[in-house]
Amino acid sequence: MLSRAASLIRLDFAPRHRQPSAWRVLLATAASVAGSLAADAILVAVGTTVFPSTKGYVHFQFSDYGKLTVIGVIIASAAWPVTTRITSAPRWLFLRMAILVTLVLWLPDLYILYLGQPARAVAVLMVMHLAIAVVTYTLLTRVAQVRPAGRGYATARHAAAANRPDADGRA
Repeated sequence: MLSRAASLIRLDFAPRHRQPSAWRVLLATAASVAGSLAADAILVAVGTTVFPSTKGYVHFQFSDYGKLTVIGVIIASAAWPVTTRITSAPRWLFLRMAILVTLVLWLPDLYILYLGQPARAVAVLMVMHLAIAVVTYTLLTRVAQVRPAGRGYATARHAAAANRPDADGRA
């Protein structure tokens, strides 16, 4: 049953690609933080213009959404290199994880709506979550993309594994 579940989500621990370089992951992370914060600021400006009653809404303060955005992007950025190592279809799996995480992050938004927060302001918050997911997914998978395995990559990995010393220290 676990094997079937792993197969369903393409969790095969058999990447057929080279991993993104650490500096590209860092670059994509920095760009994702900047892009997500910019998207948030734009959405707050648009939201408060379209819905003037939301001006001054507490969750539209940079200090409120900024730290949560940075934390979320860093977590997603840490998940990307892990994803590239556990599947041969990293973009496919990462997209589905991004969708799932976005849906989960909408739960607190729906809860504050239930508690009586203004529907228009909560709608803007939900769009902000979606924008962060789109920006982060796009930049991580494009800037820190996996590279084709190149000729002999699988053979070299197999040879390296075969040349590891065993428990007795023999190769």
